[in-house]
Amino acid sequence: MSQTPYLCNMNQVKDKIDIRKLDLPMLEKYITEQLGEPRFRSKQIWKWLWQKRASTFVEMTDLSAVLREKLPEIFSINPIVLDKIQRSQDGTIKSRFRLYDGHLIESVLIPVPSDNRYTVCVSCQVGCSLSCKFCATGQMKRVRNLDPGEIFDQVFLVNQQCLESFDRPLTNIVYMGMGEPLLAYQPVIQSIERITAPDGLNMSPRRITVSTAGIAKMIRKMADDQVKFNLALSLHAADDEKRNEIMPINEQNNLEVLQQALVYFYQNTHNKITLEYIAFQNFNDGIADADNLARFCKAFPVVVNIIEYNPISGFDKVKSSADRIDTFARRLSSLGVSVTVRRSRGKDIDAACGQLANKG
Repeated sequence: MSQTPYLCNMNQVKDKIDIRKLDLPMLEKYITEQLGEPRFRSKQIWKWLWQKRASTFVEMTDLSAVLREKLPEIFSINPIVLDKIQRSQDGTIKSRFRLYDGHLIESVLIPVPSDNRYTVCVSCQVGCSLSCKFCATGQMKRVRNLDPGEIFDQVFLVNQQCLESFDRPLTNIVYMGMGEPLLAYQPVIQSIERITAPDGLNMSPRRITVSTAGIAKMIRKMADDQVKFNLALSLHAADDEKRNEIMPINEQNNLEVLQQALVYFYQNTHNKITLEYIAFQNFNDGIADADNLARFCKAFPVVVNIIEYNPISGFDKVKSSADRIDTFARRLSSLGVSVTVRRSRGKDIDAACGQLANKG
């Protein structure tokens, strides 16, 4: 798909105000003071933006024709657009979206009909700055954070996919796609506000999980902000030397510091904490590794998700065998750790985070 229309659009909107970056009081101020319209028009526009996900002002049919002509002179709406879609035999649907400035991101719909669970994995950045060795997004440089509206759009559009494909709405949202959510903190928080607001998508924050590679000071900030959503830590090794090797962020946020931050988070929010743990053959999947992980988990209530690895090029480790994963999980369970094993989804498509967005 040609990028030209999006680059032209970028030139058109650069001097306009992105209307979805305004809160309702700011929107009211523009509508009443600059356009001379009654205040209730602001709430009409707000509903079109955040409940109906209007991508143009023309769609806002309960506004006067004159106002619909005035709005695009001042404001822009910068929706994401579906660029490519892949469907796995197991039901997983991966979507690549193009942003108004031509950059590409991706979202994944993960259906588990047997559990009545339909999860969307959303992106929060174009690229990522953390360079985790096993992650395709980590091979891309970080370009920019997504706007709250661009994150919101992923949820809205994938929810439509879910309704069309499975006749069910989304049940869960995970911020585990491209980018590090805690380095895009404000747009992530603002997107969650819109997703959970009664005048937005009205989804429960308890159905939302934000995943981090481990930025201790931001985990503490979430605790201080009394967030209502759940937290997942991408741990992948409970040994500083091993974690440093595959996740450079650990050099500034070691396991002791992370453990203390997670204790602080739980004490202040009592929100659910999950540890994500990709098992690599003969690297982090032995009995000693399980013992280290169990010690890390003793400080706070937690569930460990053991994940089967989706391989990417340029990384020399391979996924653990099913037998080693099961032995590892049994050891954790015997030590009192709540554990689940999550088998890989979308093996027949570009399922690993960042793979599809990184393709031409």
